[in-house]
Amino acid sequence: MPIKIILVEDHDIVRQGVRSLLENDPEIEIVAEATNGIEALEICSKMQVDVAVIDINMPKMNGVDCTRIMKKQFPGIKALILSMHNDENYLVDVLQAGAEGYILKDSCRNELGFAIRKVNFGGLYIDPEFTLSILGKYMSGVSSARYTGPAITEGEIQVLDLIAQGLTNTQMANKLFISVRTIESRRKKLLEKTGTVNTATLMKFALKHGLLK
Repeated sequence: MPIKIILVEDHDIVRQGVRSLLENDPEIEIVAEATNGIEALEICSKMQVDVAVIDINMPKMNGVDCTRIMKKQFPGIKALILSMHNDENYLVDVLQAGAEGYILKDSCRNELGFAIRKVNFGGLYIDPEFTLSILGKYMSGVSSARYTGPAITEGEIQVLDLIAQGLTNTQMANKLFISVRTIESRRKKLLEKTGTVNTATLMKFALKHGLLK
């Protein structure tokens, strides 16, 4: 069964361009389009949607507010933010809103399809170019808050790094040669130690405190 997509983008040319990138993919079906967040929420209340590809800057209701409301009203829908902004402040905003992914508009066809699949199957996706830029800043000492909480084990750091790569629990278990239950336990401990509540807030915390390798 193909992944059911709604495209939420106010610019017709951009929306048509995204559609052209995806419409020949047999694993993806574009079931609806919307020009702003209000339209998107109304559509999602009437039909099945797996992933919402949402522009961050739109009239009436922007992508951040749309994502926040969508995740509350329709928690089963995954939100992939489509943005032209290579700026960590935007990333933090959308992660706080509950988005599972952030991809830049100049990404290639294969990258967009990969991102949609990744978030649909429970992973977290952040555009590779964007991730390298952010990590470069933090590795250069830009991070303003060093982690001083409960000790995080090497195993938990491994899981944290793989979460940042967008792997699912099963993929992480296979990569580390441990059980899914152990992965789940480490994820739970990471949330407890960092005082975060989900994957998005955990990633925000990890970036802010320089916990990613």
